[in-house]
Amino acid sequence: MSFRTTGPFHPLILDDVRGAQKMLAGVARLTPMEGSRYLSRLVGAPVHLKCENLQRTGSFKLRGAYVRISGLRPEERAAGVVAASAGNHAQGVALASSLLGVRSTVFMPVGAPLPKVAATRDYGAEVRLHGQVVDETLAAAEEYARDTGAVFIHPFDHPDIIAGQGTVGLEILEQCPEVRTVVVGIGGGGLAAGIAVAVKALRPDVKVIGVQAEGAAAYPPSLRAGRPVSIDAPATMADGIKVGRPGDVPYAIIEELVDEVRTVSEDALSSALLLCLERAKLVVEPAGASPVAALMTAPEAFQGPVVAVLSGGNVDPLLMQRILRHGMAAGGRYLSLRLRLADRPGALATLLGVLSEADANVLDVGHVRTDPRLGLTEVEVELHLETKGPEHCTEVEQALLDAGYRVIR
Repeated sequence: MSFRTTGPFHPLILDDVRGAQKMLAGVARLTPMEGSRYLSRLVGAPVHLKCENLQRTGSFKLRGAYVRISGLRPEERAAGVVAASAGNHAQGVALASSLLGVRSTVFMPVGAPLPKVAATRDYGAEVRLHGQVVDETLAAAEEYARDTGAVFIHPFDHPDIIAGQGTVGLEILEQCPEVRTVVVGIGGGGLAAGIAVAVKALRPDVKVIGVQAEGAAAYPPSLRAGRPVSIDAPATMADGIKVGRPGDVPYAIIEELVDEVRTVSEDALSSALLLCLERAKLVVEPAGASPVAALMTAPEAFQGPVVAVLSGGNVDPLLMQRILRHGMAAGGRYLSLRLRLADRPGALATLLGVLSEADANVLDVGHVRTDPRLGLTEVEVELHLETKGPEHCTEVEQALLDAGYRVIR
C-alpha cells in the first residue's frame, strides 16, 4: 500500500547535514554499499544495499546521537544525558557519550533483549530497566531528566539528531551518484527525514521512499490528517520502527520531501531478513530489512538504480531464530501440519517413509495421545518440515493425501 506525501515546510537545510558530516569524521564509519544481484534481477535495475548494519554499535543511531551530544553546552554536558530505548538508540547514546566524556543513563524496558542491554552497558552507559513497554520507559527517562537536570536525548524528534542521520544521504550520493530511488525504513522518521534533506537538496530528481510495518504505520494516517497522529498499540516484529506517533520535526520534513510512504507485512519483513542473510550474507534486523521487503513486495514500483538502506543489524538471537523460521514458512520452505495416525507400532515409520519419498526434511515431530477429540486408537502427530518452495509444499501435502492421511495445515 502506498501513500503520497506533500507539504509546505521543513526546518533543516543541507548545510546542517554537511556540518554534521564534518563533526562525525573519524567517529562514524563510511559504511559500505553492496550490490544485490537477486534484487537487481527482481527490480529490473541495479539495486545497492547501504550497510548501516555495519556501522559502529550496529546501526545508524550513533550518527545522530553524537551530533546531538556534541552540540550541548559545557554546563549541559556536566549534567549528563539520559535516553530511553529498547536497543539501537540506547547503544548510540552510550557510545557517543563515552567518546565525548559525558555521563549517560539509559532507561530500557524490563524485557529488552539481554545482548542489547549488555552492549549498552559495555559502551559505558548506566542502564536502568523500567517499564514493560517503551512508553513507560520513556516516561521514566523524562522524569529522571526533570529530577536530575540531565539532558534528554530524543531518538528522532530533534534537528541535531536528524542532521546526523542525514549524513547517510550524503554518503549515498557519493557512493552511488547514478541513484534514482532511495528506500528507507521509517519509525519516528529521523533517518528518512535526514536522508531526504540531503538528497533532495543535491538531487531533487531522486525519489525518497519510506517504508513502515503494516502493524505500526503511523505516517499514513498522519499524512492524510496533515499532522502527526497516534495509532493504538503498534505491533510488529520490527521493533526499530515500532513507533506509535511521528516526531513533529521529522514529520514536517517527510511531509514535504519524501515522495511516498509504503507499508509491508510481517511475512515480507521475515522473508527480507532471510534474503539478506542467505543472499547478501548480511545480518539485518527486521527494521533494517524493511526497504528490502518493500522491493520484494512491489519490485515494479521502484525506478533504478535503487539504494536500500539497511539501517541496523542488532537482532536478538532468539528473535532471529523465530523470524528465520517465519521467513522460511512465508517463502514456502517450511511447512507445519498435523494429521492423525492409528496408534500402533510402525505407523510413524510408515508416515516418515511417505515424507522421505516426497523428499521433505523432517525437523521436528510431536505426538498427542490424550486429546478428548481423538479416538481410543488414534494419535495426532504434528510435523515441522523443511521444503524446497511453495510447489514442493503442495507436492508433499498431495503425497500425504494420496497415502490416505487427512492433513490439517
